[in-house]
Amino acid sequence: MRAQVSMEYLLIVGFVFAAFIPLSIIFYTYTQGSAQEIAAEQLSQIAKKVVDASESVYYQGAPSQVTLSVYMPSQLTGVLFINKNLILQYATKDGTAEIIETSAVNISGSIPASKGTYTLTIKAFDDYVNISYR
Repeated sequence: MRAQVSMEYLLIVGFVFAAFIPLSIIFYTYTQGSAQEIAAEQLSQIAKKVVDASESVYYQGAPSQVTLSVYMPSQLTGVLFINKNLILQYATKDGTAEIIETSAVNISGSIPASKGTYTLTIKAFDDYVNISYR
């Protein structure tokens, strides 16, 4: 009788583990996908805010400036200013993706590509806008 109870107990525990493992994998996959979507949306919002602020201070004229407080997610791998484009590169499970935001004005400067909260200073000059951080 004891052997039968022990065997039934082992079968129940086995079924629980058999159900738990696939559920754990599904949960992990879902949370990883959600984290990537959140990071992409955060970076998209940052790019839009920076470009909007850059255009605003440029049209107000030199020496106008504005500061923005932004949180850079850990997925960010690079920031580029090419012509009038702000390009944010970030890591995904499939490799690297980019968010490109185009401005009506020339933008230059630097934005950190590491995780953390930064204060960006966006300052207008005669023919361009400079972005710096601290």
